Amino acid sequence: MKLKMQNNSAIIEGDFFEDQRGRVDFVNNFDASEIKRVYFTKNKEVNTFRGWQGHKIESRWFFCVRGKFEVKILKIDNWENPSKSLIPETFILNEFKPQVLYVPKGYLNGFSSLEDNSRLMVLSNFKLGENPDDDYRFESNKWQ
Repeated sequence: MKLKMQNNSAIIEGDFFEDQRGRVDFVNNFDASEIKRVYFTKNKEVNTFRGWQGHKIESRWFFCVRGKFEVKILKIDNWENPSKSLIPETFILNEFKPQVLYVPKGYLNGFSSLEDNSRLMVLSNFKLGENPDDDYRFESNKWQ
C-alpha cells in the first residue's frame, strides 16, 4: 500500500493508466468503507482560503477532481483556546496526480484553489447534522 504518513494524517497514493482510448485515474488503496457523506467545493476565486474548520470526532478525506488545491491541516492543541504558534502541514493536490489526503479527527483544515475552476471532493465519516456539536471554526488568518 502506498501510504505516506505525516503525524496522523496520510496521503494515499493513486496512479493512472493511459492508452489510445484515454486515461483512467485510481486510488485503489483507499478504503471508503467509513464514508457516509460526499460533497464537492469550488472556490469563487483562486487563492481564497477557506478555513479554519475542524472536528474532534469526525475525519475527512480530500481528493482533487479538477485543477489544483493547497490544503492545510493543523493538529489542534486546545479546542477552546488553541495556541497561535501551531504550524500547519501543507499538501498540494492536483487532478493529474491521483491521491487522497486523509485528515483524522482532532485536526483543523483549510484550503485554497490554485487554478481557476478547481473542484475538491470532500468525504466524511459522519452524515450531515449527525454531530452538531463537533464543528469548530476559527479565523482564516489565525495560522497563515
